[in-house]
Amino acid sequence: MAAGLRLGPLLRYVDWETGDHATVWIEADRPCTAEVRCTGAPLGHGGDEAGGSAHTFQVEGHHYALVPVTGLTPGSSTAYEVLLDGRRVWPLDGSPFPQSTIRTPAVPADGVRISFGSCRWAAPPAGEHDPVGPDALDSLAARLAADPAADRPDVLVLIGDQVYADETSKATRRWLAARRDLREPPGAEVADYEEYTRLYDESWADPEVRWLLSTVPSLMIFDDHDVIDDWNTSASWLAEMRATAWWRERVLSGLMSYWVYQHLGNLSPAELDADPLYTAVRSSPDGTDALRQFAAAADADHPADQPVDLPGGPASDPAADRRAGHSAPQRLGTPPPVGFRWSYRRDFGRTRLLMVDTRAARVLDEQNRSMLHEDEEQWLRDQALEAHGSYDHLLIGTSLPWLLPPLIHDLESWDAALCRGSRGARWARFGEDLRRGADLEHWAAFPESFERLTGLITEAGSGPAAPATVCVLSGDVHHAYVAEPEWPDGAPDARVFQLTCSPLHNAIQSTVRVAFRFGWSRAGRRLGRALLRHGRIGRPGFRWRRGGGPWFGNHLMTLELIGRSAELRLDRARAGDGRTGARRTAAGATGRAGGDGNGDLRGGDGRNRWITGGRTTGGRAERTGSRLVNVDRRSLAKGP
Repeated sequence: MAAGLRLGPLLRYVDWETGDHATVWIEADRPCTAEVRCTGAPLGHGGDEAGGSAHTFQVEGHHYALVPVTGLTPGSSTAYEVLLDGRRVWPLDGSPFPQSTIRTPAVPADGVRISFGSCRWAAPPAGEHDPVGPDALDSLAARLAADPAADRPDVLVLIGDQVYADETSKATRRWLAARRDLREPPGAEVADYEEYTRLYDESWADPEVRWLLSTVPSLMIFDDHDVIDDWNTSASWLAEMRATAWWRERVLSGLMSYWVYQHLGNLSPAELDADPLYTAVRSSPDGTDALRQFAAAADADHPADQPVDLPGGPASDPAADRRAGHSAPQRLGTPPPVGFRWSYRRDFGRTRLLMVDTRAARVLDEQNRSMLHEDEEQWLRDQALEAHGSYDHLLIGTSLPWLLPPLIHDLESWDAALCRGSRGARWARFGEDLRRGADLEHWAAFPESFERLTGLITEAGSGPAAPATVCVLSGDVHHAYVAEPEWPDGAPDARVFQLTCSPLHNAIQSTVRVAFRFGWSRAGRRLGRALLRHGRIGRPGFRWRRGGGPWFGNHLMTLELIGRSAELRLDRARAGDGRTGARRTAAGATGRAGGDGNGDLRGGDGRNRWITGGRTTGGRAERTGSRLVNVDRRSLAKGP
């Protein structure tokens, strides 16, 4: 039977140094050779036609390829198609969407447009009301599909909670119930790698989102719900989780699936070639054991200065890894092996983006808590200050906001002091309960880390070579806002902003809305100061003000950075009249069938098909059209 396309394609990496290569990720339903063939493309620099191919690798019975595409022309837009074993499987037959394209920057590029957000539930299946409103990514896709010449992001940055392992949909719960007894832990949450693949299918087979991700490059980093709510919130939390029978398989599967579905596409072809784990997985008939061994090492507690064996390669040498800035991931909970790193850097012309792991790089010892282990923190510092003056804008992507509403910040700092024992053991127990119950785990809950990040931002933004802006891009908190520091003295030369955009498609309780609004008020600030006095801790050395928001709803935030100017746009997804042209229908909830080789995802096992005019072409739920409506636009910096 011919190979079929189960998921994808996703356009991931597009090179900004030469503008001539990219990577495309796909999942097939069986081993095959995946080819990306550019159609009607001008000849590349070497006179060759643009395209590329790769044989699939296997993990847990699933087959993937990350196809390197070469021969692209800088400053061009090139349509492409995907073939499996020589047979075209993308675009899907009868697709209502424009052709997928790879847009490459001119070299040197004069600017970049970056859209970002976090926290996205998959849209519900047919016949179900969507209680959280239209999806911001669906709405962006509808805008671009309706007008392919419209301004589009050069890159889409997804800052966590791309899937929800602990909050599954009704359709997924039915699918899980057909596999196992949901009365046994972890109940209706995902338990293993196969169940994680269901989450990615449910999220990325959405027809609008599937097309969007095929034509707009994407970068990703995890947050807690990609594994579990409050992931690595404290040492006691981690100890309790590790004492359960189901946690180990959950966290290993979460890390394995994140590596396959999200992390690999963040890396350049050169980084992939240098990655011993990627080499080991690709060179094995079945890469499951190598990847599981890696995930187990990443989840284990290792001394930070001992070599760690990576599958398929020699022991990692910490000193060499520090010099090289090795990009393979790090551990959970306590000091990591130096060779592991989920964080990464991307340069877009004169804009530098540092995506920071704020979940797996933590130190959880209560007396030495840190958002980032010292090696991770040093990596962030090195990347921010390297070739200072070579960039006009520094972006720090962290799923958790640096600047919160002042009351919330003070509440988290107070709680951290209680948990350290500033008011005794009884208050410490109360503090731990409060930390878990109220999700008090942002930068403010790691006060020393907060101060060090503030110091780094100040240093990177100061001096004659300072960039025009330093922006912290965050999500997590299910609303959007802009915050700007007010420095008492020694203000950096750059404009500094906290830019928070969440959710893309989710909800927030009305009581939490009130709390966030109150957190910016004068009364909230006074209450926060009282908490700090009770915790016997000082106030931060600077203040910050709300520059915009809070805005509630499903949003997408966009930065347009040209030269030393910076423009910010915030769009909200709103329901509209009319249809996008695609309907989605839920497939069956049980069984296992292998696809028709032309984009039909497994029909019998609850995976999804989408149909257009009665023809099967992929997807999930009938919906009315939605649109993005601008709710805020502002200049952050004006160029010279």
